[in-house]
Amino acid sequence: MPNGPKIAILGIHLESNRFAPPVFRPDFEEKCLVYGEDLLTDSRGTYPRACGTLSGFVREMDNIGDWIPAPLVYADVGAAGPIDHGFFLELKEEMRNRLLAEMPVDGVYFPEHGAAVSTGHPDPDGELYEMARQIVGPDVPIVSALDLHAIVSEKMVEMTDVMVSYRTNPHVDQMERGAECAHVLHELLDGVTPEVAFIRLPIVAPQVKQLTAEGLYAEAIKYGQTQIDDTVMNVSILGGFTYGDTPFNGMSFLVTTRGDKARAQSLCREMAQQVWRERERLLATLTPLEDCIALAVAQGEDPSCEGVIIADVADNPGGGGRGNTAWLLKGLYEAGAKGAILGVFFDAPLASEAHELGVGANFTARFNRAETDQYSESFEADAEILHVSDGHIVGRDPGSRAGMAIDLGPTAVLRVGTVTVVVISIRQQCIDPGYFEAFGIDVEGARTTIVKSRGHFRAGFSVYFKPDQVIECDAPGLTSPNLENFDWQGFKRPIYPLDMETDWVPPDW
Repeated sequence: MPNGPKIAILGIHLESNRFAPPVFRPDFEEKCLVYGEDLLTDSRGTYPRACGTLSGFVREMDNIGDWIPAPLVYADVGAAGPIDHGFFLELKEEMRNRLLAEMPVDGVYFPEHGAAVSTGHPDPDGELYEMARQIVGPDVPIVSALDLHAIVSEKMVEMTDVMVSYRTNPHVDQMERGAECAHVLHELLDGVTPEVAFIRLPIVAPQVKQLTAEGLYAEAIKYGQTQIDDTVMNVSILGGFTYGDTPFNGMSFLVTTRGDKARAQSLCREMAQQVWRERERLLATLTPLEDCIALAVAQGEDPSCEGVIIADVADNPGGGGRGNTAWLLKGLYEAGAKGAILGVFFDAPLASEAHELGVGANFTARFNRAETDQYSESFEADAEILHVSDGHIVGRDPGSRAGMAIDLGPTAVLRVGTVTVVVISIRQQCIDPGYFEAFGIDVEGARTTIVKSRGHFRAGFSVYFKPDQVIECDAPGLTSPNLENFDWQGFKRPIYPLDMETDWVPPDW
């Protein structure tokens, strides 16, 4: 192939919470919606906006040798609600037209998330893969990266050659998985025939039990990686994104071999059976809200105790939460918890007002004045403005957004009673200490740190907090690990643990 293989790059990076408000084109434009050469420019830049699997792939392809990039469209809004179906169809048509214009291509790469839902379809990711397959034909390899929380449908498996998921949660290996996809694609171009085995267990594990430092899920992933050899190309175990609420939800096992179907099937079945046998280990245990408030009060009264970090796991913007529930803030304020810092609270009108008033001003802070979500209740308190910023920071290392450009929008730091609160204008979760320290807040000196995040904070804040200093709070919200709190409509039932008597029989291939 003169000048190297021509590779089309396109994808949507969206994790959809069916219970959250839909997202439209402006939401993607606010985060990252790039076309053509702008896609490559961002990927090769010092502080890319796009996910690491895009940058990792492009940079590794550059390292491997000559190639002809055909960058099409990349849309990234992170975790949010369902994508508006009309906009999805527009985006799909833009991708189709650009791919047709670039034909012929030698390969296709999707830096996908894999848990998208539209307002009109439960499997947009599969639809995009199918669109690409129909254009390039059966012989052109299609490789995709997936988030560890991807919801894997049969169509996704059928329309791609290889799918590679993250191995870490928090997701600190995105660049590496993008680079792995570059090597996988080169193997396919060199003639390797992949054989894939796929099993989806009827398990919707609470998101807090899908961490990879320890636990059943972590053990399964680590075991899978010990099986990688000259035959086994990739082992991906995807916990799934519970709040997608689709017929394809479940814990998925993907084993890809170099031409050995029997080996792929036997390993896939072995791992799925092991997890199924020990599925009770996936049940979540949280700390009641009232106990978290009491703990924060005690922390403030006793400086000899180690600091703690409380995760507001039910209001995780990284899972589609609004990032603005006031349960913890109100409780800490009313209890007078000393030395408490909370971030990041999504409230654009409040941040804008603080910018207009300026540092040093005292005013009545009205949280959630314009919100309609059932969990985003209003809260008012006297506050002092300590700091204002444009909200542009860079992700810290360690962390799942290390080295990436982060735009929080106009940001303000407020002192609300004894609590210091970081208020942002662009919804996202609090991933590392920079979300406080960039605005003059001392995380190390705080008695209690509260983060609106489910798990990604664990990597970034590990510089200050050991695992036994982490508390997962049981409060209301769109991402509550208490699955009985939701009106599930899309799951295939029975499914564990909603249906404790769920049965599963391994496939007899």
